[in-house]
Amino acid sequence: MARVIVDVMLKPEILDPQGRAVQGALGRLGLAGVTDVRQGKQFTIDVDGVLEGDRLALMERLAGELLSNPVIEDFTMRVEQ
Repeated sequence: MARVIVDVMLKPEILDPQGRAVQGALGRLGLAGVTDVRQGKQFTIDVDGVLEGDRLALMERLAGELLSNPVIEDFTMRVEQ
């Protein structure tokens, strides 16, 4: 069994209103010095068998097309076999 972990974040040039709201709240709650907060999402996908070759390439493509919006988001993917 393989576990695929895909982290998706807004591109740096895209405004992140939720991150800004959290940043403001952290300051109001007493945490000084917070210079930036970015909000993202994570997908954990368990797959039967070994993930390599064509299956790995397909997972990478799906992460880029289905799990993230390539216009405004970047993603990283790692596999734990």
